[in-house]
Amino acid sequence: MRPPLWRCPDCGREFANRNQTHTCAALRSVDEHFSGKDVLVRELFDIFVAQLSRFGPFQILPEKTRIAFHVRMSFAQVTPRRHHLDGHLVLAKAFDEPTFRKVETISKRNHVHHFRLSSASEITPELVEFLGRAYAVGCQEHVRR
Repeated sequence: MRPPLWRCPDCGREFANRNQTHTCAALRSVDEHFSGKDVLVRELFDIFVAQLSRFGPFQILPEKTRIAFHVRMSFAQVTPRRHHLDGHLVLAKAFDEPTFRKVETISKRNHVHHFRLSSASEITPELVEFLGRAYAVGCQEHVRR
């Protein structure tokens, strides 16, 4: 059984770790992120969210510069651009796959996999499989207690 989430007394966000370092900034609306963007970018976001929803419940956190996806920890994010979505997934191990533009290792169990979506056809079964793996990281299934 995992310990309960800690809630920041200032901003109300929940975290797996007590006193987690974060920015106590007010959240924006999801719609604000799509102002001035191609309609396709919002459609890609909606497809992305629908695919993530297959794995279980999560919070959508529309922060200042990105839209994060969070369970016990943030496991994915997207940044709407004018003609595409940039984003990343946090995975428990590094994967050298064409799906990802770049992989950054943060720690032994946290590897940030960057991607770009310019069309719905890029939300492939392989990417969806990685969404499930990232969701598991968000649930902290990769951490043994």
